[in-house]
Amino acid sequence: MSIWLRIGDFAASISASATSGVADFAKALRTAFKNNQELRRKVAFSVAMIALSAKMAKADGVVTQDEIRAFQEIFVVPQHETRNVTRLYDIAQADVAGFESYAKTMAGLCGSGHRNCVMLEDILDGLFHIAKADGLLHEREDRFLHRIAEIFEIGEEHYQTILSRHVNLGDADPYVVLGIERGKPFTEVKKHYRWLVANNHPDKLIARGVPEEFIAIATTRIAAINAAYEMIERGLNPI
Repeated sequence: MSIWLRIGDFAASISASATSGVADFAKALRTAFKNNQELRRKVAFSVAMIALSAKMAKADGVVTQDEIRAFQEIFVVPQHETRNVTRLYDIAQADVAGFESYAKTMAGLCGSGHRNCVMLEDILDGLFHIAKADGLLHEREDRFLHRIAEIFEIGEEHYQTILSRHVNLGDADPYVVLGIERGKPFTEVKKHYRWLVANNHPDKLIARGVPEEFIAIATTRIAAINAAYEMIERGLNPI
């Protein structure tokens, strides 16, 4: 069954008069999918992307057409399910609770409880994809995403690796993109690169709970990893 049908079920479980936003989201997720933790994680991932996208737009103050298109690249929503996604987005954006409350709640529902949780990294990657859509990562967006990473317990070094995948590669250190120390033998770089490609294959994301509808996250990540490796392989060094 499509994740969007599940999102529809979830949206329906939130009362029409819901006003407490993040509290309603958390309660509905725990109640609606209490007998299926795997499904709950998938729906929670989707809800986290929708809600935190809404909070990021509110923090930035402006929603550009580029950001809308980037949102749609990640969220391939059937026309008949658009209303449910819009409702969740509007509830999150209107909620007086800050984005930190949403991030903490969604981390508890989606995360493993360990530092540098890959599921939470997937959410952060999706938010970066939307934030950079207009060709720039604005200062307010960077602060927002950095704080999300702190709440998700994504370490600073790992955050810099994620960040570097989303800036113009001409300005990024390819070694940081790959998350490997500069000066390592090329054989180790190649081994690490192959591990990254295998570990970030769309099938891997789906296996850990990312809905199939969100594989654009894996596609953009792999593209950045490939570009960084090719830069190193050719002996180019932007620094």
